[in-house]
Amino acid sequence: MSELINLISANAAMAKTEYAIIITLAAGLVLFVIPDRARTFKGITALTVAVAAAILTAGLYSSGPQRFIPELWNAGKYLSLRIDNLSTLILFFVSLFSVLILLYSIVYLKGRIIKNFYSWFLLTLGCSYGAAVADNLLLFLTFWGILGLTLYKLIEAKNEESSATAKKSLILIGASDSIMIIGIAILWRLSGTLNMSEIQISTGSPLTAVAFLALLAGSFTKAGAFPFHTWVPDYAMNAPAVSSAYLPASLDKLLGIYFLARILNGMFITGEWLTLLLLILGVSTIITAVMMALIQHDYKKLLGYHAVSQVGYMVLGMSLGSVIGVAAGLFHMINHALYKSGLFLSAGAIEFRTGKSQIDDLGGLSRTMPVTFAAALVFAMSISGIPPLNGFASKWMIYQAIIDFGSGAGLANKLWVVWLGLAVLGSALTLASFIKFIGGVFLGRRRNELDKVKEVPALMWIPLSLLALTCIAFGVFATKVVVPGLFMPVTGTFAFTGFWNSGLVSLLVIVSILAGALIYLATGIKKFRTSDSFIGGEKFHEQTAYPTPEFYKTFGEFRFLSAMYRKANEKWFDIYDLSRQAVLWFSHKLSLGHTGILSGYIIWVLAGLAILLLIMI
Repeated sequence: MSELINLISANAAMAKTEYAIIITLAAGLVLFVIPDRARTFKGITALTVAVAAAILTAGLYSSGPQRFIPELWNAGKYLSLRIDNLSTLILFFVSLFSVLILLYSIVYLKGRIIKNFYSWFLLTLGCSYGAAVADNLLLFLTFWGILGLTLYKLIEAKNEESSATAKKSLILIGASDSIMIIGIAILWRLSGTLNMSEIQISTGSPLTAVAFLALLAGSFTKAGAFPFHTWVPDYAMNAPAVSSAYLPASLDKLLGIYFLARILNGMFITGEWLTLLLLILGVSTIITAVMMALIQHDYKKLLGYHAVSQVGYMVLGMSLGSVIGVAAGLFHMINHALYKSGLFLSAGAIEFRTGKSQIDDLGGLSRTMPVTFAAALVFAMSISGIPPLNGFASKWMIYQAIIDFGSGAGLANKLWVVWLGLAVLGSALTLASFIKFIGGVFLGRRRNELDKVKEVPALMWIPLSLLALTCIAFGVFATKVVVPGLFMPVTGTFAFTGFWNSGLVSLLVIVSILAGALIYLATGIKKFRTSDSFIGGEKFHEQTAYPTPEFYKTFGEFRFLSAMYRKANEKWFDIYDLSRQAVLWFSHKLSLGHTGILSGYIIWVLAGLAILLLIMI
């Protein structure tokens, strides 16, 4: 009887998912027919469809995640779908971010021209659903590949720089998809199946290691991990805030880390050296990206580098292989999507009201944009790992998982202090860069041209407020509610070790804030006088202001760091630019052979035939 109930439940869950995929894809195609001048109508329609899809996917959780055991649905050899706790988790949060960002976009996109934005948005949503439940690797790759196209279409081609960024993103994502095809072909050759749920092989042989690395390249490129990350900061700087919040900040992270979880915890059994490689890539992602974020003056590009840096923590957690490590990686994945999409939407609100993107041109917006400031402050503290917010909770779990990992006997285990130290250092540098962001944009002296700036409309600040409240809730109730309810059904149960309890930490923080407020009110500290500088009767208040980013120039002036920053600005570490230069060099060399002399072409033909014969023999 229980097996029948489980089967009915799984079939009902699959039906809800199918409906969600169908209605979003169909609505997206229909919206292509409606002219863009009816943008508000298209936005409301897209929001309605996204809410309907969200209700369907939320219903998967309402019956209890434990009832969704892996059940396969086959409509032909290559249409294999699967619902389990991990895919259910991804579906739920894909729906959440889609609804909030669509609500925000209705006001934000007024006056901006992004052709068929809502059509591409819904296609992105439908394909994200499809990628999260596809069990067959070819079907998964189909949805995954379409998402690369929608990423390209959701950027506003307003100038040559944004067009180049769109092309760069499409080429990098497309190249990683091509590499994934090689890995999928090897897996099919070795296992005889394309269903992820039926594949579990060791990476002990060179061929399986190549397959693992090929799929890893696709996961890392989508998530924006080192060394395939360079499209993310450029996209963040040039794309509209809603596109950055939707893809690099949330959906791409969810799907990229989701696929990494499938790779590491199902399809492959990784050896010691691949684990070491993953840990090196994880800490490299954290440190290199956060160091680049420190010197940025464009706040959207700063956020873009942090969208890269935080992926390193997810990779660290996943690579450890323990239950708490995987749970911490998934928890940080969700947390990152929450606060980073909120940060991009905050950046969109700032740009919407001021039209400026440089931190040097801003300041003092906390009074004129109080809701945006409060939400951005929560997001900044969350990403910096300040207790009791959600970013602290997931980072603490990662630190604990690294310490537990150190009890092993392998080389990677013995280096646990290195992984832990660099992870903590990355968190400290993140805090430093977000002091620059919050201080430069919202605090300090407000320029005269910003006196008329006001808070954004309700449809823009409501999503910000909801995301900020979720960050607080996910931190305060992490140990008792969030982790046991959302992540233990995916990874299995584990015990929290060490002196940490999110409820106790939250209580202590609240007590300290109240005590500080009472001292402030009781001692009369608020009764102080402010006056402008007096220099010969002239007022130089505005001119004597010191831009916040100037404090961070020191990082770029260190001897070693200055050389690294210079090479980074020259694209030495940009895999896209390096590949482009290599292709251009090779094509130039080939062009030298086109002399226009017939005898030369005959020699080339004969040489090619000789090579083919040698290969065939």
